[in-house]
Amino acid sequence: MKYTRLGSAGAKVSRIALGTMNMGPVIGEDESFEILDAAVAQGVNFIDTADCYGGSPWGDEPGQSEELVGRWLAARGTRDQVVLATKVYEPMGSGPNDRGLSSLRIRRAVEASLRRLQTDRIDLYQMHHIDRDVPVDEVLDAFTRLREAGKIVYLGSSNFAGWNIAQYREIAAATGRAPIVTEQSVYSLAQRTVELEVGPAAAAYGMGLLPWSPLAGGELAGVLRKSDTSRSDPARLGERRAQIERYEAFADERGWDPAALGIAWLLHQPVVTAPVVGPRRLQHLTSAISALEIELDAGALSELDRIWPGPGGRAPEAYAW
Repeated sequence: MKYTRLGSAGAKVSRIALGTMNMGPVIGEDESFEILDAAVAQGVNFIDTADCYGGSPWGDEPGQSEELVGRWLAARGTRDQVVLATKVYEPMGSGPNDRGLSSLRIRRAVEASLRRLQTDRIDLYQMHHIDRDVPVDEVLDAFTRLREAGKIVYLGSSNFAGWNIAQYREIAAATGRAPIVTEQSVYSLAQRTVELEVGPAAAAYGMGLLPWSPLAGGELAGVLRKSDTSRSDPARLGERRAQIERYEAFADERGWDPAALGIAWLLHQPVVTAPVVGPRRLQHLTSAISALEIELDAGALSELDRIWPGPGGRAPEAYAW
């Protein structure tokens, strides 16, 4: 396993982060424990979850994935071996204060997550989405108080725009509040919008980028030949089918698993700390970890750019002189 810093923070995390969205609502506890055990055995020390996982659209029991991870941590005694990340924002009930990032909601949510995870602190507490209805000062004040109380170590964002990152970082710097050290965003060869502003903003502030959906919902996982690895129906790929055919042929020519290649490409992006992989089977985890062995030279990176063109660079040069 390879390790890197969590953005500009001092903590070291594995280059592969284990996402647990499927654990509970999609795969059962025994198989989830097997994947968690295998991940740690292979050096993965970065585990990502969210308070809402297990609820809609993943299932009908919000908190289910946190509870499962908590039982695993307690059973294995591995809490101090992992960097544990979770999130807050999404609905956890039907009440008016059961979602969002108000100070009231954050303080209630962290206590509930700590109980479910059976721990005394969260290493990376992430805002699952921007909350436009709550003043930034209130949000940052709530998280800073949690950090001072020792209930969280680092603060992260998820699904933020580039200007949101700048806004939160600048206000935190001006007021002495907790800064965001990571941004978790959708990013893959097939979805490169973050290269316009989110990635450059994260890089400018020394933050780590944590790509979610690194295989584009399975489209980069060899969907044309092993559709069981993806929720995508090969018959519905439409105009992307030609790209996927070229991509899989490129992988085949070099003897690479397409899924491992998709992860490897992300690992070659300087701003990326760790792709968040959400395996539903043990072999999915094995494939993701094997991406660490793939070295992409300039020629390979250029060919992948031709198959999966990005937005043309960063803003504003991507669309203006």
